Amino acid sequence: MKKIGLFYGSDTDNTENVVEKLKTFFGDDLDLIDISNSNIEQIKSYDHIIFATPTWGDGDLQSDWESFEDNLDEIDFSTKKIALVGLGDQDSYSDTFCDAVGILYEKVKNGKVIGKTSPEGYDFEESKALIDDEFVGLIIDEMNQDELTDQRIENWVQQIKQEFEN
Repeated sequence: MKKIGLFYGSDTDNTENVVEKLKTFFGDDLDLIDISNSNIEQIKSYDHIIFATPTWGDGDLQSDWESFEDNLDEIDFSTKKIALVGLGDQDSYSDTFCDAVGILYEKVKNGKVIGKTSPEGYDFEESKALIDDEFVGLIIDEMNQDELTDQRIENWVQQIKQEFEN
């Protein structure tokens, strides 16, 4: 498998904890990079990419991602495989649940976006991450469904490992 660059932003450690769990499944095949310490060239150097972000406030990107967001327009994702991970709170922010994933999806959708998941088992009103009745990535709710996180990660990793290898 080609090396995977996992770029993430995290303010409360929830996202960082999730990406650390992802690292246990990929081992040395996965580089963890805090988006606040990254640059365009670093992202361009990977053919396989995972972007991970929580959603803040009423559907906003995490602050480090928000600062970096415009840089994504300078990257040609058309030859890359991209997977997305989002964290959100479906109870308190039911109408903007994991919107940050949808924002990142809009930046990378000309690439091959892999790792779409079912919204079954979630209870929310709206999400920019839901396109054609599927989430465009792995969606985690550590606030209300933390007991499901490990199984969701394991199922998703099995799925994207195959997609990254093909």
